[in-house]
Amino acid sequence: MPQATHVLAIDQGTTSTRAILFDPSGVPAGTAQREFTQHYPADGWVEHNPEDIWTDTLTVCREAVAVAGRTIDDVAAIGITNQRETVVIWDRATGRPIHNAIVWQDRRTAGFCRELVAAGHADGVQRRTGLVIDAYFSASKIRWLLDHVPGARARAERGELAFGTIDTFLLWRLTDGAVHATDATNACRTLLFNLAAQDWDDEVLAIFGVPRAILPTVMDSSAAFGEAARGHFGRPVPITGIAGDQQAATVGQACFERGTMKSTYGTGCFALLNTGEAAALSSNKMLTTVAYRLDGKPTFAIEGSIFVAGAAVKWLRDGFRVIGSAHETADLAAMLPDNHGVYLVPAFVGLGAPHWDPDARAAIYGLTLDASPAHLARAALEAVAYQTRDLIEGMAADAGGRPAVVRVDGGMVVNDWLCQFLADMLDTPVERPTVTETTALGAAYLAGLKVGVFEDLDAISRAWTRDRLFEPRMSADLRQSLYAGWRHAVDRTLSPLT
Repeated sequence: MPQATHVLAIDQGTTSTRAILFDPSGVPAGTAQREFTQHYPADGWVEHNPEDIWTDTLTVCREAVAVAGRTIDDVAAIGITNQRETVVIWDRATGRPIHNAIVWQDRRTAGFCRELVAAGHADGVQRRTGLVIDAYFSASKIRWLLDHVPGARARAERGELAFGTIDTFLLWRLTDGAVHATDATNACRTLLFNLAAQDWDDEVLAIFGVPRAILPTVMDSSAAFGEAARGHFGRPVPITGIAGDQQAATVGQACFERGTMKSTYGTGCFALLNTGEAAALSSNKMLTTVAYRLDGKPTFAIEGSIFVAGAAVKWLRDGFRVIGSAHETADLAAMLPDNHGVYLVPAFVGLGAPHWDPDARAAIYGLTLDASPAHLARAALEAVAYQTRDLIEGMAADAGGRPAVVRVDGGMVVNDWLCQFLADMLDTPVERPTVTETTALGAAYLAGLKVGVFEDLDAISRAWTRDRLFEPRMSADLRQSLYAGWRHAVDRTLSPLT
């Protein structure tokens, strides 16, 4: 049998599950994708059905291989990248979830998190985990499930239940329950992981009431996690790469040098600035995170998290129905001479960095009788750039300097108008890569590194290619005027509790 040379990447996102088969050059050979249902049981609550995710994962994996005109014999390894912080707890004996997955966007535990902050835990937890106490992360969601699903806490303490982020759940299912593990990039987003020790933190576990017995083993991002069982694809396939979606994109963008930065625009927006071997704690409400871990050595990053980016465009399409498709937004924005003073603050599920306000809600400011759907479309795109500038201002202060260039990726960056406005608002060149699906590409790189499809990080860096460079061309006065309008809108949106 010829040697397998392709890598299959599972990209399990917030609104869809995708699989991409990459050739040995890191070029997509076949892609398949399925959207799945979002569940909103109450205000600020967001859930997914894990069984939908699992079924879709198998389907898109098989379809991607078939679309590429390949067979499973061509697949050398599988890599997994996933929506981070989303929580699944399942029965170890049956593999069945005890409840729907609680999604990273979910805010039901915001009150409990405020109680922990009021009790004085914020500084200690940040020193250990690099994160702020917030409902965004996994820890409080785990506690909620253990306390609200009848009998769950007692069963967890007896070791009958298993917790995982989506990568762990998929790994368990793919290996038919043989492996309960995650990687350091996902572990560090739970609010339970000690960055210095690179292990679960018993003190923080006690604060959140999470028993260690339900936690997965933490491994490197490129490692021999196990094998997908024969029954799923016709033969066993090694699973050798796992990373949370934003860290996978960091790898896919070849941001391996200290000071390099990528920003991903999908449902939300997440910017990571590589800080090398130093886990620098933020003084500006940014997050300290593991960018990737190879051969037991973590590389760290400062991250800024925006909860709503592309989701605002989706809301304009599906909820407000002022546009027919996301692709219309570029033309609508370009047809206007200016933003007409219209600002959208997309706090649909609260505001992330640097505000961390779970109670803020979305608002539109500056509407007049001559405002049009085009102004709303432009406001949604502009909000992405304004929020990114909020992040870069804080990250630059923490890191001691701004990045020389920002590499962008994700579904939104096919929009040239948005990329140019980003460069203008950041006053920084923006690079868009040839392969914009860098999240899946990063998972493929991590998996391929372990099995020899990709030689090393230098080879990955050489493989990165630029599609287009966007240079700043906006005047400083206009830039500052627009940003001042945004800051005013945000100040009016923040809740009194902030």
